Formats: sequence, C-alpha cells, structure tokens
Amino acid sequence: MDTGNAAWMLTSASLVFLMTPGVAFFYGGMVRAKAVLNMLMLEAAALSVTAIIWTLWGWSIAYAGTSIGGVFGDPATGFLLKDSMVAQDGVFTAANTDGNYPGSIDVAFQTTFAMITVGLICGAIAERVKYSTWMIFVALWITFDYAPMAHMVWNHGLLSGDGAISQAIGAAAHDFAGGTVVHINAAVAALVIVLIIGKRKGFGTQPFRPHNVPFVMLGAFLLWFGWFGFNAGSAFGANGTAGYAWVSTTAAAAAAMLSWGFTEKIRTGHYTAMGAASGMVAGLVGITPAADVVSPLWAIVLGAIVGILTCLACGLKFKLGYDDSLDVVGVHGVGGLTGTVLIGFFGEGTGLLAGGDWRQLVVQIIIALVAILYSGVITAIIAFALEKTVGWRVTEAQEVGGIDLADQGERAYDFAGTASSVLKEVR
Repeated sequence: MDTGNAAWMLTSASLVFLMTPGVAFFYGGMVRAKAVLNMLMLEAAALSVTAIIWTLWGWSIAYAGTSIGGVFGDPATGFLLKDSMVAQDGVFTAANTDGNYPGSIDVAFQTTFAMITVGLICGAIAERVKYSTWMIFVALWITFDYAPMAHMVWNHGLLSGDGAISQAIGAAAHDFAGGTVVHINAAVAALVIVLIIGKRKGFGTQPFRPHNVPFVMLGAFLLWFGWFGFNAGSAFGANGTAGYAWVSTTAAAAAAMLSWGFTEKIRTGHYTAMGAASGMVAGLVGITPAADVVSPLWAIVLGAIVGILTCLACGLKFKLGYDDSLDVVGVHGVGGLTGTVLIGFFGEGTGLLAGGDWRQLVVQIIIALVAILYSGVITAIIAFALEKTVGWRVTEAQEVGGIDLADQGERAYDFAGTASSVLKEVR
C-alpha cells in the first residue's frame, strides 16, 4: 500500500464531503428567510439517504457488480460492501485490492460524489417540495440514475473511454471528474422535476431575493475548497496529475468569476457578490470534466467562456417559463455541457484546436447527449411516479407561510422573539 496515496484519497473524500454542506450554504443564502432551514435539511437528506443506499447497493451497481450491457452492475456482488470489507480478528478492514490503497477508500470517495450530485438538484425545487418526498426521490435516483451513470462513464461502461461509443468513433470519451455524471446529470434531473411540479406562487410576478448573500459567498468559497478534492482527487493518487488538476481548477474558476462579473457589469452596471459566487461555481463546473487534459491557457479560456455563457443562461428561465429556483440548469447544466464539449476543442493532443482532430469533439457531444437522454428519461419516470403517489408539493398556504414552519416546524430567525426581548430590556 502507498500510504501517501491513501492519505490523499482519504483527504479528498473528506473535501468532497464538505461540498454538500457548502452547497447547503450556497443555496440556503439564495432562498427566502422562510425556506432556509428546509434547504439545509434537503442537503442533509442528500448526505444521509445517499450514504445508506450507496452502502446497500449503490456501490455495487456503479463499481462492484458484473457489468450488464455496459449500463449498470449487478447490485448483489457488492451488496453491503461485501466485496470491499473483511473482518480480521473481529476488526473490519479493507479486502485485498489491485490498487495501491485500500478499496474502502474508493468506497468513501465515490460515496461523497453521489452525495453532492443529488444535492445539486434540490436548488431547482427550493421552497415548495415535501421533505418526505425528497428523501424517497434521493433513494430512487441514486439507485436508478446516478449509480448506472457512474458505471457507464467511470467503470468501462457505454460512455467510457473504452466503451462502445468511443470504439465506434475512434476517440476516447473523456470525463475526468463528472461533467456528465455529476453536472449534466443533476441539471437535467432538476429541469425535469421543475417541469413536473410547476412554479412557485408568484414566480415571474414578484421578486424572490436571496435572504443572506454572505451565506452564498461562504458556500461558494467552501465549494471551491472542496473542489480540490473533487478534481485533484480524481487523479486517484498524490501525483502530478492531481497537482495539475488543482492548478487548472483554480485558473478556470478565477476566469469564470471575472468573466461573469464583466458580463454583469455590462448588462446591469454592477459587479455583484451573487454574480461572483455564481461565477466561481460555474468555472468549477466547467473545468470538472477537463481538468487533466487542457493546458493552462485553455483552462483560462474555458473558464472565461463558461462564465459568460452561464451568466446569460440563467435568464432563460424567465423567457421560457420554468421555475428553476436557484439556477441549477443555468450554472450546472450549461457549465457541465460546455466543459464536456470544449474538451473536443481544447483537449491536449486530441481536441480540434489543441490536436487537430475532429473525432474527440464528436465523441464528447455524443456522450453529453446520451447523458441528457438517460437522465431525462429515468428522472421523469421517478418524478411522475412520486407525483401520482405521495405528491411533491406542500400546500399553497404552507408555501406562502413558509416551508420551514410547514415541514420542519421551526424558523431560522426568531425576529419577533428578538424584538420582544430587546423591548423588555429597554423597559
């Protein structure tokens, strides 16, 4: 065992775990004060439900089970992690693996990826869905969507670099850390659910302002920090690829933050904190599939392009009439799709501009389209089933009164109580 690699991968898993609380603050600051606890709880459910499902059969479907058609692994081989854990003298440790660090660390790392992916979705459906329905959705979506998608891309499946699509075109599909598996997947799922459950009361006729912009900035900074585990950890070792992924990730995020800000300044006359936070995240999303294969120059260019496109894309929901509450489609969908496709232009030695070959571009477009189709169909089936059985929405009165009170029975801020106590002290 290489203890250096083991230590780095455990650290990376912990950094990626931090990203879901980071998303909780990022999204939590964007919603109105009457819905912030519910948003934090939705993210808590993403962590907890995913951890159970991944332990039971998610790991097996994605990585441990015998591949079925290159789409998913059987859920039995690695059920309850029996392929990865072994008891020795009453103490559990990792089973023998071919890697240079224990397989249990891979389980930990991939668990956190599943957590953050499903956690991204709830930003689109903020302020109006039942916590109980969300928990059921997480369990079903991780089982039937995320785990198979991870298998297809990262376990020699249909969308992998050695899969059937890549072999047919003659170029290896590339998704370093989750342009398709994480960002396109989550954004398409978010859009499908939004179209099924409908808009919030007042969407398009009244402003929905973020209640705590410092929360949003804190979440964005936590996400940037956690992304070093997300991207650099996807090198699966303490090596040069990990180091370069750190550098390219930072360059792209910085470029996207600036390009988003410049775009905003031209359009509105201001450089906003909300724009800075969203630009950071957009750049991180865009570089995710490409962090190991684009040069420093192209990482900056990629980030700048993503920042501009995502900034413009976030306004589409008002023109097209879908209520994506916190711009999951605009940031993660457009950012993930752009980063995935731009590998076909900027990929070192293979891209159209950095290698003179058109085949990489074709394969990147195809895997993105297949990911969109798969996520859309599977999510639609799950979301429709839940809509027709347990239902997604809280009542209109509960939504207007505040979903925190309706679902959690709590308030994030006891303004009335604070005011009352101050008056008593004055008297």
